[in-house]
Amino acid sequence: MDAVSDDVIVKSEAGFTTITMNRPERRNALSLELMRELTAGFQATGDSDARGVILAGNGPVFSAGHDFADLAGADFGALQRLLAACTELMTTMQSIPQPVVARVHGLATAAGCQLVATADLAVAADSAAFAIPGGKGGWFCHTPLVAVARNVGRKRALELAMTGDTVDAATASEWGLVNQVVPEPDLDEATIELLRRATRGSATSKGLGKQAFYAQIELPQTDAYRYAMDVMARAGTSPDAQEGFAAFLEKRKPRFDRD
Repeated sequence: MDAVSDDVIVKSEAGFTTITMNRPERRNALSLELMRELTAGFQATGDSDARGVILAGNGPVFSAGHDFADLAGADFGALQRLLAACTELMTTMQSIPQPVVARVHGLATAAGCQLVATADLAVAADSAAFAIPGGKGGWFCHTPLVAVARNVGRKRALELAMTGDTVDAATASEWGLVNQVVPEPDLDEATIELLRRATRGSATSKGLGKQAFYAQIELPQTDAYRYAMDVMARAGTSPDAQEGFAAFLEKRKPRFDRD
């Protein structure tokens, strides 16, 4: 499933789909059109036989966040539509069954940082940097903070949001915003290697696991266990689960439906 537009490039290879933001001249600023095309790309990939997804950006930075050309002079209704499109994009990334890995280079700021925080996994070049800078301007990063706070915890999220300071890739890794940091020449290889490891085993089981994770993570512990117990019991009766049990007992490699 390959597709190319002015704003988004979707390319599939060896079971993985790469969705690339393609507005280098605008530092991959998230215009309404770009967000809608990204959402469509993730939706189509979610319905495909791809085993995993990479989110990347062309040009000098990963993404500079919302496009201020869309914001200047915008009324309340226009801003609501813009933020609704952004929220739909973030929700779609987490609702598709495939693992999504952000491949981060350059700067990821505001809603661009939100994309990184929303991805299931993230690999950053050692030259990458991260910020949610609205707090030092006139438009606080309310919606990016939703995703970032679910990665780094309250105090660090509020430090990022209130100061607007940029943090380097090593700090982002220490705080839990990215999984690993690598030299920039190794970024592609490291991203693909993490996605390979994240897509081992049953694709059906992995998809259910991803969706259940996001469903339970904000529940109180008692409710989370109740929910997870029900999902896990139901999943244990699935063909892939039963094949995994049998393969273990028979000391052989499992054969899953989508292998």
